[in-house]
Amino acid sequence: MRTVADTQILDRAYHYLVSQVVKTGQAHYSDLATGLGCTTEEGRQLVHDLAEAVPSGIRLNPGTDWIATLTPFSLIPTPFRITVDGQQKWFGI
Repeated sequence: MRTVADTQILDRAYHYLVSQVVKTGQAHYSDLATGLGCTTEEGRQLVHDLAEAVPSGIRLNPGTDWIATLTPFSLIPTPFRITVDGQQKWFGI
């Protein structure tokens, strides 16, 4: 069972990852480690914890630590391109 503190950390982690995608078009657990001030291993584990959370807005590529989707974004190319102010650095799901 998750505690309130666990939920708050997962919320912060998800928010940071979404912010990274908006800013750069990509997100990786190493970004999370840098942004939250934790170790790379803790960032990797947080990504897995987010992927296992219900409901989950994050899906990993099977058998990897790589983020595939971070609702509403896809970190792998899809036919659904998102363009803002003439910039297309995002894909939707």
